[in-house]
Amino acid sequence: MSEKSNTGPSGDLCIRTLAMPADTNANGDIFGGWLLSQMDVGGGVFASKVAKSRTVTVAIEAMNFRKAVYVGDLVSVYANLVRVGRTSITVHLEAWALRRGEQHPFLVTDGNFTYVSIDEHGRPQAVRSSDTVIAT
Repeated sequence: MSEKSNTGPSGDLCIRTLAMPADTNANGDIFGGWLLSQMDVGGGVFASKVAKSRTVTVAIEAMNFRKAVYVGDLVSVYANLVRVGRTSITVHLEAWALRRGEQHPFLVTDGNFTYVSIDEHGRPQAVRSSDTVIAT
């Protein structure tokens, strides 16, 4: 596990949601696909903020499912800018969970997501501002 898992979340808070019973798999744990979709929504918000345009997900790499998420966990997704290309933005996303009765969140999932800036017709376009600084 990375050093980051011991220090707490960093980056832009993009989304915070509560894991609910409808989000479980056959074993009663939160379904990994639900967690992945929450990360993608949060990453899309962040990427659109950086690109100053609509964005679409084109790749997900290096996903690491580190710990299970359970019903009732508060899940928060944080984003850090990795790279800005001509039309694409790569974002490192981390999902952190906070259990009821606990004081400190823990890292449950992380990975790199790549988004492409698109125009009003859905075609790739240049990222409008590669010098955008996102507060952490």
